[in-house]
Amino acid sequence: MSQRAGRIVMLVQNGVVGDSRVQKEAASAAAAGWEVFLLGRSEKRAETWDLGGAAVRLVPTGRDFDRRRHEVRRPWLRSPFAYPPGPLESYRRKQVQAWNADLAYERARLAAEPNAVASLGLGCRTAAVRAASLWIRARTRLSRRVRERRERASGAVDRAAFRFWKGVLGDRAWRRLDPALWDLELAFGPVIDELAPDLIHANDFQMLGVGARAKLRAAAKGRDVKLVWDAHEFLPGMKPWKDHPWWHAAQVGHEREYAPYADAVVTVAEPLAELLVAEHGLTEPPAIVMNTPDFDGAADPGDGEPVPDLRELCGIEKDTPLMIYSGVPLVQRGIHIMVEALPSLPDVHAALVLSKHHWAYVRSIMARADELGVADRVHLLPHVPHHQVVPFVAGADIGVSPNHHHQNHEISLNTKFFDYSHARLPMVVSDVKTIAATVRATGQGEVFRAEDTEDFIRAVKQVLADPDGYRRAYDERVPLRTWTWKEQARVLTGVYERLIGSPAPRGDRNETEERRQ
Repeated sequence: MSQRAGRIVMLVQNGVVGDSRVQKEAASAAAAGWEVFLLGRSEKRAETWDLGGAAVRLVPTGRDFDRRRHEVRRPWLRSPFAYPPGPLESYRRKQVQAWNADLAYERARLAAEPNAVASLGLGCRTAAVRAASLWIRARTRLSRRVRERRERASGAVDRAAFRFWKGVLGDRAWRRLDPALWDLELAFGPVIDELAPDLIHANDFQMLGVGARAKLRAAAKGRDVKLVWDAHEFLPGMKPWKDHPWWHAAQVGHEREYAPYADAVVTVAEPLAELLVAEHGLTEPPAIVMNTPDFDGAADPGDGEPVPDLRELCGIEKDTPLMIYSGVPLVQRGIHIMVEALPSLPDVHAALVLSKHHWAYVRSIMARADELGVADRVHLLPHVPHHQVVPFVAGADIGVSPNHHHQNHEISLNTKFFDYSHARLPMVVSDVKTIAATVRATGQGEVFRAEDTEDFIRAVKQVLADPDGYRRAYDERVPLRTWTWKEQARVLTGVYERLIGSPAPRGDRNETEERRQ
């Protein structure tokens, strides 16, 4: 098959919407002339739509392997009287309720129609139900205790099992430690094989294995498929997504097993690239593709949809001081400090442009705002499309990036940093290494000590005292011209061209498709 066929399949383990990086990658590759399919994950049903010439498909993905194998077996050794996993425990609890309801009916009937023999029988039945209830309650407590121990993997049996599987299987132990990775393979693998791509672009660590296995299956059939691994974070230094002590080790092992199959690696920052080279022994450094805005300075993003008015959504006037946070609501990103500071900033409002409003962290932030009596100055807003973010956040006075100290926070400039920069917002950022050093060098904002509310308040007041001074930095010292997606897309398309050549002329695609069949 021609190496100029140019079909690219991009993989991401989320629902695509809200992930600006993968959206821009897909649209820019399609604009360059490749045939692009962007495959994302759906919890319910399949969905399709067009994204700047790229075909987006959400693949229904189950959670059959979310529980490890021992979690679906009866704990004979750990707690022999606990109920087995499944519906039996709930059924037995409901059965006691039904028995008690029937006893209540018999008591009411005997009150109306007294009968000595029936009363004696009712007494015996009542005693039996009470005994059964106590036994079922005891087994339920044992079952709950087993589940909690298994979820924490804190018992001696769990610790021994972890050491055993790591010792026997090494990096391949993820198959036992987190089999949920197979859910992605079972859902995405057949779709990739059907599309028969020339290049697979696997975003982040969980999709790396899916892409590598598809590459090997194609090779077994005589097809040369290239694999690009897009490493968004340094996995060994990442805070785990799931609160299970085996999860992180499983992901690290999974990444190490499949990293050697990548024909090229791209990532978001130079320090992260250096860590990846050291971790995986890469023969060449990853290409740097920063997640900069697809923005050319125009107030209208050009999609025909009006940009929402930030201040109108918040219900505030033009001269009301407004600070904004835009991003995913994770605890380690420190968003709550904005609410904690509001009692000492009596005229300031906070706009929180967040996904996942239902998450516990978001609910806790809003509850805390209510406790502090500042709920009327905290505005919880939904995400806007990525191409509208810059003109949308430009309605604020301060862009906030309050990350806590974690390795991945220290080594790169995050997406919101670039969004705030193109909106020419003065910034208040925590003292995580790379962002803090950049802000200090450019003068586009102030730095505060991470998790220090008083120092955050100091920085906000300092910026509000002279916002124009910080805005002038954008004319003098901030390299906005290089912080654009247009520049980053050139790097990414260069990687693709090196691996599979330039995209085929559109007139040649029908012939190429016939060859695929």
